[in-house]
Amino acid sequence: MSVTIEALTPGFVGEVSGIDTTRPLTAAQVSAIEAGMDRYAVLVYRDQRLTDEQQKAFSLCFGALEQAVGGNVTKAADRRLDPYMADVSNLGVDHKPLARDDRRRLFNLGNRLWHSDSSFRAIPAKYSLLSGRIVAESGGNTEFADMRAAYDALDDAAKAEIAGLVCEHSLLYSRGTLGFSDLSDEEKQMFRPVRQSLVRVHPVTGRKSLYLSSHIGTIAGWPVPEARAFIRDLTEHAVQPRFTYAHTWRPFDLVMWDNRSTMHRVRRFDETQVRDMRRTTVAGDSMTAAQLAA
Repeated sequence: MSVTIEALTPGFVGEVSGIDTTRPLTAAQVSAIEAGMDRYAVLVYRDQRLTDEQQKAFSLCFGALEQAVGGNVTKAADRRLDPYMADVSNLGVDHKPLARDDRRRLFNLGNRLWHSDSSFRAIPAKYSLLSGRIVAESGGNTEFADMRAAYDALDDAAKAEIAGLVCEHSLLYSRGTLGFSDLSDEEKQMFRPVRQSLVRVHPVTGRKSLYLSSHIGTIAGWPVPEARAFIRDLTEHAVQPRFTYAHTWRPFDLVMWDNRSTMHRVRRFDETQVRDMRRTTVAGDSMTAAQLAA
């Protein structure tokens, strides 16, 4: 059976059929998915009953995987999943919902802010793949914003103003927005700001997109208050309903997105319920902007 992709939203989100992600892919299947990602930026696969090893194997078809180091898990004994699996669930190692004041839960509240995965790394992520093993009965939708369409909708003056701008990204900024400051000296060093271009060009399609994220703390060369106000205005523009899609999770959905062309966030849900969500992240292969010396 050949891979087919049906548009869920015009030119932004596609639903994939004709593929079983638990099995090895052919070269033709990989090419079809990559072409679909280039076109849509978000792909939905239904009823994919993946194990962690199968999810990693499928993800590796598209590049090397990032390790989920730092952040919500700081002790080896607290790690529920393989280091190559990012745990964006609300669960501890006992598979029970975390306490309201648990550091891991508080850190992960940053996922409710609009962001692009790993924009806080000097070489930011390419794709993310999120598997819904146990989904919330209500709430917990994941929203996506099309940063290509948001760029296209800017007027010529705005495009000229942002051309060449470079932003500083860090988890320190996004978590600080929520008042989270429980960070060790080691984490502060790990999360020191990196620089990313505000406008990205897709390496295959040549299409430009905004590269925004809650991880942005300032624009290089700008006063911080002015930079943050400007980024807030751009973000408000980029997440208008006409640019967004809300994914309502079904059990065993797999959703794959291009971090170079999208932002996303998770919505609130009843955290007394189990929500088991596991993400693999395909690493990028180049920096978007030159970095400052350490």
